[in-house]
Amino acid sequence: MKSFPVLRKLIHYLNLESEVDDFEKIHDSILRDIIFKGTNLWILIFAILVASVGLNMNSTAVIIGAMLISPLMGPINGIGYSIATYNFPLFKNALKNLGFAVLSSLAASTLYFTITPISSAHSELLARTSPSIYDVLIALFGGFAGIVAIASRQKGNVIPGVAIATALMPPLCTAGYGLATAQFAYFFGALYLFTINAVFIAISAMLISQILNFPIRTIVDSKQKKRINGYISFVIALVFIPSLFFGYKLVQKERFLEKSTLYVRNISIFEGNYLLNHEINPDKRTIKLIFGGSTLTETQKVLLKDRADDFDLTDVQIEFQQGLSFDLLTTRNIELENLQNEIRRLNDSLERKDLALQQGARDIALGRQLLSELKMLYPQIAQLSYAQSRQFDQADPEKSDILYIVLIDTKGQGLSEEDQEKVRNWLKARLQLNRIRLYID
Repeated sequence: MKSFPVLRKLIHYLNLESEVDDFEKIHDSILRDIIFKGTNLWILIFAILVASVGLNMNSTAVIIGAMLISPLMGPINGIGYSIATYNFPLFKNALKNLGFAVLSSLAASTLYFTITPISSAHSELLARTSPSIYDVLIALFGGFAGIVAIASRQKGNVIPGVAIATALMPPLCTAGYGLATAQFAYFFGALYLFTINAVFIAISAMLISQILNFPIRTIVDSKQKKRINGYISFVIALVFIPSLFFGYKLVQKERFLEKSTLYVRNISIFEGNYLLNHEINPDKRTIKLIFGGSTLTETQKVLLKDRADDFDLTDVQIEFQQGLSFDLLTTRNIELENLQNEIRRLNDSLERKDLALQQGARDIALGRQLLSELKMLYPQIAQLSYAQSRQFDQADPEKSDILYIVLIDTKGQGLSEEDQEKVRNWLKARLQLNRIRLYID
């Protein structure tokens, strides 16, 4: 029995009737917000452009600003309110204005994304292309808050918050992006997300309008009510059922990410190998592992794949990529050492050839000098040849001595024995060598 006062007190706190505004004021407010012309239309266009820029630059703050100034909630609440009160002229007017607002928004966002130089899809854009059951819940509860705020005398700052929560603007901008870039998966995904938001905001507006007993302003028989309720049920099912499928996929994707993350952490160090990086793709259900260390063997790869079963990743495709390999470093070091040895050998060879060329140049200069000096002493000498050679001795084959061979041509005039001896001694003194073989023709 003691619980009943507590229950009555709770009902008193939850009661809305005491704070509901005058029905005429609510009706006029909804009528005013439905119309898209003049101020409302310009605000809508500017809000769409601001949201498009925010999506283009991947700026959450700019997108929130665009949602704050968006007037799209008006005709959607009008649709829900008109259904609840069976006001068919108002329903047609609200639906017509919502269609006009959607087309205007698509036109503005498509034009922007057609002329903007930045056309890549960022995370804020991609987030508007995969609706799910969670978007249904957001739109439904956000719509409840919106229509309660409209019906209340204490408006507060609920309406801007509802505009942010239900996010009507970004999906339309993303749909415009899909049209501008001919990426129709973006277009249909974003348009479906907008449809979910719009339908369930309207449904929440309809339900709250019925709960608060908004007055019915037209005469409606029971058959019309039944037919309208049937249409509403059909639209709800049409929008809600696909979101269940997308919601299921979202849950599966989140579970896959969670399990894959645990698996990756578990194999960060594996038999002397270190996981340098990894890529998890929940859409394709693949995990790419980039290891550093010794090159993974086929047996190790099988063990790594088998370990994925411990994390309930039975249908995952695991790809391996070798990063920094110790084996590769060893091979590269050997190759580098061989290359350095070859470079040293080539340098030595070049140095020997260079020395040989320098020696050849010195021999030419010396030969010319010897011929010039000998001709001054013995004019009959016409030509002179000399070469450096090696002399080996049978007694010690391992030892060799440098031997200069000099050939003098006198063109038949000859030299006496005494002169030949003088030339031989002169060459020994001139070349500072004792081992000289002199031949005179």
